[in-house]
Amino acid sequence: MEIRVLRYFLTVVREESITKASEVLHITQPTLSRQLSQMEEDVGVKLFERGPRKITLTNEGILLRRRAEEILQLVDKTEKELVEQEEQVEGKISIGCGEIASVQLLPELFQTFREKYPRVSFDIFTATADLVKEQMDKGLLDIGLLLEPVDIEKYDFIRLDMKENWVVLMRPDDPLSQKECVTAKDLSTLPLILPRRMSVQSELASWFGDYYEGLNVVFTSNLSTNGAIMVSNGLACSLVIEGAVPFWDQSKIVYRPLSPVLTTTSVLAWKRRQPFGLAATKFIEYAKCFLGMSRP
Repeated sequence: MEIRVLRYFLTVVREESITKASEVLHITQPTLSRQLSQMEEDVGVKLFERGPRKITLTNEGILLRRRAEEILQLVDKTEKELVEQEEQVEGKISIGCGEIASVQLLPELFQTFREKYPRVSFDIFTATADLVKEQMDKGLLDIGLLLEPVDIEKYDFIRLDMKENWVVLMRPDDPLSQKECVTAKDLSTLPLILPRRMSVQSELASWFGDYYEGLNVVFTSNLSTNGAIMVSNGLACSLVIEGAVPFWDQSKIVYRPLSPVLTTTSVLAWKRRQPFGLAATKFIEYAKCFLGMSRP
């Protein structure tokens, strides 16, 4: 006997009419009649006396009404207690991430999660994927938004659909700014800033091809913002993930995409078999549903 059908039954008892009950329940009268007939068949007794103007309960129907009211009262109480239990989830979830485009997926995720668990707050730690992983391994971060390539053998993760595009930062008065896109040859003789991560440098080495060995690399930088300060002072051009660059002041620094296009992806990852607090556990399960779980 379904809870839904018990609610139908009690509505009919209260309205003393299948027609009126169907209007209250927003279902058709034939559908409601079939549900009630099926209920009588399931319990094996007659529950209603159907008169010309209203329906009345048999003795068996009166007993069912009493039990149905008790059952639904218990169901409603249980649901309320479960909701209250959910609302009691509290704590701080620590998330590490770089200056990458996929961060734009987080605000809606955070907002909708906090609508469900308003006592939860977030601590955002900004660093490269290698440093974020190090903090995760030490148990200092719960979750990391990591730019690939990255070794995630020890992690469960969601691979995000958003593409991370490589671009070149330059001053607005740099001749390169007149181009729609920048090639490896364009950069081959210029002073450059490259990312500090070796795995990322390998990706760029493949893109530069034969030009890579002869590059004039004057700086390496772990985050694009500090490199951008060097760029704005005319020291070099910087190869970075587009990430937060569109939010910067375009009167001071501009960027152009690479040609051929170079893209990568990012993953939202957490340590496999790591014991988490209740808030982080709830967030991981929520993120799987919100973002869609991808398997390696």
